[in-house]
Amino acid sequence: MTSRRVTNIQLFWQLRCASATLAQLSALLIFAASFAKAEEIVDVFVGGEGGYPAYRIPAITRIESAQHSGRLLAFAEGRDTLSDNGLNDIVLRLSDDRGASWTPVHLLCDVPERSLNNPCVVEVTRGAHAGRVLLMFQSYPVGCGEGCVVVGYESSPSDRVCRTLLMHTDDAGATWSAPREITREVKRATGATSTAVGPGIGIQLAHGAHQGRVIMPFNEGPADHWRVYAAFSDDGGDSWRIGENAPNDAKGMGNEVQIFERADGSVVLNTRQHHGAKRRKTATSLDGGATWNALVDVPELPDPTCMGGVLAVGGSTVLFTGCDSESRRALGTVWISRDDGRTWGEKHRIEEGGFAYSVPVLVASTVGDRGATTIGVLYEAAGYARIRFARWVVPAAPAVKAPTSTR
Repeated sequence: MTSRRVTNIQLFWQLRCASATLAQLSALLIFAASFAKAEEIVDVFVGGEGGYPAYRIPAITRIESAQHSGRLLAFAEGRDTLSDNGLNDIVLRLSDDRGASWTPVHLLCDVPERSLNNPCVVEVTRGAHAGRVLLMFQSYPVGCGEGCVVVGYESSPSDRVCRTLLMHTDDAGATWSAPREITREVKRATGATSTAVGPGIGIQLAHGAHQGRVIMPFNEGPADHWRVYAAFSDDGGDSWRIGENAPNDAKGMGNEVQIFERADGSVVLNTRQHHGAKRRKTATSLDGGATWNALVDVPELPDPTCMGGVLAVGGSTVLFTGCDSESRRALGTVWISRDDGRTWGEKHRIEEGGFAYSVPVLVASTVGDRGATTIGVLYEAAGYARIRFARWVVPAAPAVKAPTSTR
């Protein structure tokens, strides 16, 4: 791997970010001859391959637009080391065969002397920008993480400001816009030091008074005093506003967030815990992410303080992916809720060993006529040595039998 270090801090805003076509990469895809078997696991990002010693922080989305329907876009941080605040870039791979094979690792964005973190992706499927994929992420000074950055927006001599950048593609990942800084739109002017979107996915609302709204989940510092909130756009990502923080409970707080929408249009966040019980935390918004009720623990979902993924897949079925442990990042598991995330009565193991950050994605909405759903999970494994993609069929909700007459 060639060095990308730049000693002149004045090069900070010379963003070396991808705008060239990926058509040549798409041509290298190997199409699968048939559906992969359930439980198939494929390595997507492997440390030491593709130009980077390490990869962390997965994000993934499935394209819904007709021309490239079904294409998967997988993102990660390409890292020189496992450090959260090294020379981290944002990288991308594509799959047109439901995750069986992937294009080579493609450098999407590299900012000299900055660490790029927390990729979070969403496809806009409604409105003037239908078919557009939005990718949001943070830019930190190298070696200056959540405990080091400062309140506000203005550059200092050392530029210790956590910034948020936004890129988009209108052709399913083949070409990308230059990054646009939106820090002032998603970070509070006072109080907030660090910000972190997701990581993972955002959503676009399909129901209710705020139908079409794009929502990205956020947390803000100071470190060790995190609060969680949403930033949202009612014009397909052209402009953004900040919602209120979800009130922390008396026994802890959250800091890495994912969200989903219920069939009634309410929005639910699911966050990892900090300084509380070893359980996931949740809160609900009835106004499209503008305000939230107080965070509460989710009894069925353990949390060893690790990011987890959440995805609504239709009807009242919602998936959560995370660690089935209170003490270690291991035992990767999919939990299934059949009542819009109110309870989590089913679970399925993905990975017995090391398992950390994870993001579920809808691969196919139905299989046959039984209402089963094919999902994928992009997740960190093997002590952060690789990011894998597992595909699995979520069974249909059990049929409710009519009561038998005892007369």
